[in-house]
Amino acid sequence: MSDRSLRGMRLGAQSLESEAGVEPAPRQRVEYRTEDGEQVFVTFAVEADVPATWTSKTGKEALRVDGEKPEQSEGKPVRTHWDMLLERRSMEDLEETFQVQLTKLRATRGEDD
Repeated sequence: MSDRSLRGMRLGAQSLESEAGVEPAPRQRVEYRTEDGEQVFVTFAVEADVPATWTSKTGKEALRVDGEKPEQSEGKPVRTHWDMLLERRSMEDLEETFQVQLTKLRATRGEDD
């Protein structure tokens, strides 16, 4: 049986395509720097739109070294849940709702007012 074993390539383990004649797309390396001096290098395709800011691995915002500073948008400020709640309810309504819910909670726990 051993003299009749099949020999060949493993399926999916190796590619039969070669890298000959293949050129990667042209790239550019862009440098970003955070306020505390941390450098971040990012590689983009030449035709890509390069952003003015990039978030570093440490979570800090880095600005492009050779680019212009991003313009500050004059859009609306971000509304929080509390802001939207105050648009729908007055403080008196919220206080009343709070007291009702607090009374229910105390009743379920068996506490006295």
